[in-house]
Amino acid sequence: MRWLERWWPALLWAIVISTFSTGVFTSDNTSRIIVPILRWFFPHASQETLFLIHHFIRKMGHVTEYFVLSLLILRAIRAGKPGAHLSWALAAIAIVACYAALDEFHQSFVPGRTAAISDVLIDTAGGIGAQIVVALAVLFGDIRKKRRGNPLPPAEPSAIPPR
Repeated sequence: MRWLERWWPALLWAIVISTFSTGVFTSDNTSRIIVPILRWFFPHASQETLFLIHHFIRKMGHVTEYFVLSLLILRAIRAGKPGAHLSWALAAIAIVACYAALDEFHQSFVPGRTAAISDVLIDTAGGIGAQIVVALAVLFGDIRKKRRGNPLPPAEPSAIPPR
């Protein structure tokens, strides 16, 4: 049951993503809510521009969903171990890509939804982005620890140039 402790957040988030893949969240349905809000913020924007922004928001939703999934998968893979390993990141990215493909396949059976390879690529990019952020956080965290733990030695009097 220890695996469930590590994996339940990722599994729960995968269910949330699958919920977003239902007919309730088709582009037509979300545009009924998002486009009027956009029209309020941008009253002089054309209908075409508003729909383009709506499309962008939906694609950024893909990135965000899979960014979070990638972090949760990495959390499960790490199992509380410190640091970052390339193999952990690659495993998380592979799982994200497989789930994205499975989710798009599922959408091919949902009325009002279509499967798109471009969405799998966008989803996977979100997963890759999460792993890059983690790697940078670990790298910069290690640099800060080294700086705090190893202060520079005081300069030798002979090393100070005379004035």
